[in-house]
Amino acid sequence: MRITSIERPPRRRRYEVRVDHVLVVPLSAEVLARANLHTGYEVTDAELRALEETEARHSALATAMRKLAYGPRSEHEVRQALARKRTRADILDQTIARLRELRLLDDADFARSYVEQRDRISPRGRRLLRAELSARGIDRKAADEHLSNLDEEDGAYRAATRRARSMAILDYAAFQRRLGDHLLRRGFTHEIAAKAIRKAWADQHGDAGTGEYDLA
Repeated sequence: MRITSIERPPRRRRYEVRVDHVLVVPLSAEVLARANLHTGYEVTDAELRALEETEARHSALATAMRKLAYGPRSEHEVRQALARKRTRADILDQTIARLRELRLLDDADFARSYVEQRDRISPRGRRLLRAELSARGIDRKAADEHLSNLDEEDGAYRAATRRARSMAILDYAAFQRRLGDHLLRRGFTHEIAAKAIRKAWADQHGDAGTGEYDLA
């Protein structure tokens, strides 16, 4: 068998290596370069199978790396991304193992950074964070290791302060109801939300604020 053409179609990542004008073997630029293929090259069945296997492994790793390029991901999320590409089970497992070796995939580190980032950018309570981590494949025990030191009262106050800026004209009942709904959706308890609301109200109005809608 002979390679009769090597072309990359527009807007495609991989080259099409055509064999005997009929068989097409899609190969990435990296795999193609390592194989040192060219038009007129005589290729065997064994070589084609090896090229396809190499491409499958390269493609799986490239898919995982693109997923990780957007930020830290859990093993579960990377596995899902590979499964959506119909990655063969053995190649999927080998890709995950390789990412662990490269220290690009570490669920403990992911859980820690996830909690820290959420608390810094968009504070929320332990209940919601635990659920979010669970959805990403982090078990409850591992999640709780990184949630145990979370200062929920401080997080609720920071979240309340940010939202309260747009509620300055409201009376206390409406202020509490809207801000309370916001904090409860963020996973804070009624008690913690109530404390944060009273502090945020006091920051704006100079009094503690009380009323029939008191969440506490």
